[in-house]
Amino acid sequence: MKDLVEYIARSIATHPDDVKVTEEDDGGQIVLRLEVSPEDKGKVIGRQGRVAQSMRTLLRVAAVKRGARAVLEIV
Repeated sequence: MKDLVEYIARSIATHPDDVKVTEEDDGGQIVLRLEVSPEDKGKVIGRQGRVAQSMRTLLRVAAVKRGARAVLEIV
C-alpha cells in the first residue's frame, strides 16, 4: 500500500525526489503519512481535495483486500 501511494504522488509531483511515505501500524489500522515539497502540496491535494480523496479511496480498496483499515495523512 505504501508503494501505491508513493507511485501516485511521484506521478503528480513536480519534485518526485521529495516525496516520502511512512507507514505505521496502529493496532489494526495502517497510517500512511505522505510528505511532499511545499510547492507540490496543492497538486497532491487537488482542487477541493479531489486528488487526495481519490488516493484515499484507492488506498481503502487496497486495504480491504488485505483485510485491514488504512488512513492517509498528507503532511
